[in-house]
This record gives sequence, C-alpha cells and structure tokens, in this order.
Amino acid sequence: MAADTSRSVTEAAAGETTLAGRGRGRTTAQSGRTTARRALATHWYAWAMVAPVVLVLGVIVGWPLVRGVYLSLTNASERNVARTIGVRHIEATYEFVGLDNYAAVLGDPVFWQRLVWTVVWTVACVSITFALGLTLATILNRQFRGRSAYRMALILPWAVPGFVSVFAWRFLFNRDNGILNKILDGGGVSAVPWLDDPTWAKVAVIAVNVWLGVPFMMVALLGGLQSIPAELYEAAEMDGAGPWQRFRHITLPGLRAVSMTVVLLSTIWTFNMFPVIFLLTRGGPGDSTEILVTQAFRQAFVASPRDFAGSATWGVLILGLLMIFALVYRRSLRKQGEVW
Repeated sequence: MAADTSRSVTEAAAGETTLAGRGRGRTTAQSGRTTARRALATHWYAWAMVAPVVLVLGVIVGWPLVRGVYLSLTNASERNVARTIGVRHIEATYEFVGLDNYAAVLGDPVFWQRLVWTVVWTVACVSITFALGLTLATILNRQFRGRSAYRMALILPWAVPGFVSVFAWRFLFNRDNGILNKILDGGGVSAVPWLDDPTWAKVAVIAVNVWLGVPFMMVALLGGLQSIPAELYEAAEMDGAGPWQRFRHITLPGLRAVSMTVVLLSTIWTFNMFPVIFLLTRGGPGDSTEILVTQAFRQAFVASPRDFAGSATWGVLILGLLMIFALVYRRSLRKQGEVW
C-alpha cells in the first residue's frame, strides 16, 4: 500500500510538472503572439510604408538572385532555353546538373586569372581613392578663400553620368587624336598606347575609376572630419603636438567609423564596376582588363552560343566572394572593438 501511494505521488508530481511545462510553453507562445500583435498595432504605419520597398526589392533583387542560383545548377544555354521563333514556341530542354558548373569554373585557369586581376584592380582603386579623398577632404576642411568653389569643382565628376565620363576619358586616351598624347607630343614625348597596350590599359582603367570615386570618398571623409570636435586639436596643439601627431592621434581615430564604411562600400562597388571596364576597353586589349563581372556578361550576352548557366555560376561566385569579404571585414572590426 505504501509503495502504491508513493508511486501515485510520483506520477502526480510528474504530471503536474508536464502540465506546468506545457502551460509555460503555451504562455510563452501566447506572450510572443501578443507582443507581435501589439507591435503591429503600434507600428502599423511604419510597416505599411516599408512593405512596398520590401516588395520591390524582392521582385528586383530577390527573384533574379533565386533564378540565377537555379540556372547555375543547370546546363542552360542559348540552344536549350525556351524561345519563340516566328509563330513556333520551343520548350526549354536544359537539365539539372548540380555543382558541375562550379567545378568547371573553379577548375578553369581563366577564373583565377580574372580573380587575381579583379583583386589587384579593386585594391589599387580603393587605396588610391581613399588616399586622394582623405587628402582633399583634409585640405577642404580648412578655411581659405574660394573653398566652396573648389568643393563644387571636385564634386562635379560625381554629378556627371558615369558613361558620359568614361566616353570623355576614352576620347582623351585616343592614341592619335587624344588630348593627352597631343600634350605629350608637344613636350617631345612619343605617343602612349593608352588603350592598346595591356599594361597602359590597366593604368587607364584604374585612373578613370579613381577619378569617378574620389568625390564620394572626399565628401564622406569631409563629413567625418567636420564631426571631430575642434577642442581636441586645440588641446593637442597646446600640449605641443605637431601636425603629423595631431593627424595620427586625432584625425585618423576620429575617421575610423566613416572610413570603415566607405572602404567597404567602395570595395563592393569597385569589385563590380562593369561600366568603366566595358565602356573604356571592353576587357581588352585581348582580355587583359577583363574582371569577373565583365567575364560573366561576356558569357551571357557576347559568346556564341550564350552560356546562361556559366554566366549565372560566375555571378553566384562573385556574390559569394563579396559575402565572405564582408563577413571577414565585419569580424575584424569587432575584434578591434568597433560595433558594426
């Protein structure tokens, strides 16, 4: 009898524990739903304003991204996609091939050649753009006559459409009639094959991209400089700190947050800078200035037959590389104590 009583007490306690757990689970779920309803009721206007943007981004960015990932797992090309010829409609016949495209691209020396030049191009452009932008921002942060006019003149390249700027530079780089070679010829220097020599073509595309990117970098860093309290410079100067010491210990730390953001954005933009390469050199001479994104474009729209699966594979790999870079960059910032 005692054993039965103890068993009954144990079973009752276990039952109560189970019911209590279920009760807590239901209470937590109900609390979560109540919080969600309260947030929706309180901020419904904000959600209503955000919803169209989310929908548009989903259509413009989300669907092409999903479609691109799907095509990269097939053998889709100009020969086997759905198409209409006259009144006749031909159904798609491409098949799912898994990761074969990725294995083919990663095993192709062309991919690694393009990747190396893309990294060199990105590092060179971002480094030079940051250095020039910081220099100009530091100069324009001082008081001098005509400062507003200089600011407007330096921002002008940013206001001009990119393709217009590139075509203007293409005219300047013309070997026979370009202004640059005319100036060199007047100084007794032979004409430079700016766009006809692989090395000079790389210098040319870097120069044009830097010219286009300096205004953004300058404006962003100038805003960061103006947010640094002037009292810090005054105190440092009273303590006997020289210009370089003030720049190193006040300016650079004060610009750290802005610099990290603009460097990340500039890296992503430069890595995918299609217009400068395509409009200025079309990847030439030969394929010396071809970067990853122009190679993907060439496979999808220039090659015959057009390789949609291969182009999508290049695009997904580009996205993956940039995501890895962003994650590593963010982790390094966190290690330095920056919240981002």
